[in-house]
Amino acid sequence: MTLRNLLVSAMVLGAGLPVTGMHQAKADDTMVYELRTYTASPGKMAELQARFRDHTIQIFEKHGIKSIGYWVSEKDPDKLIYLVVHKSRKDASKNWSAFMTDPEWRHVFAESQKNGSLTKKVESVYMTPTDFSPLK
Repeated sequence: MTLRNLLVSAMVLGAGLPVTGMHQAKADDTMVYELRTYTASPGKMAELQARFRDHTIQIFEKHGIKSIGYWVSEKDPDKLIYLVVHKSRKDASKNWSAFMTDPEWRHVFAESQKNGSLTKKVESVYMTPTDFSPLK
């Protein structure tokens, strides 16, 4: 599956539009992918990327959030788009809860916000792979 097809599928699913012919696995017992889009506050993209590069990804791993890839939108360079995977939808909730309460993350987050918020908008779409998806 190409990145373009993956992103288009995510947009369709996130918009709640029906997709005919798609078969979804049960979300409670299969890997779940999460497509996240961060819109950086004006002038903060470099700081946002540095926070991910230097801290966030490592803390994700500690809490079972596996990074698949990170991109910047060609159309809107203030958008950081990334894909992570969790063992299940239930694990995703546990992973995020553990991440958000992690003392290291709380410190990194507080330090990064001293000169204002790095993001003005955060969006998330959960996706379960189809039975024919190469990513499962």
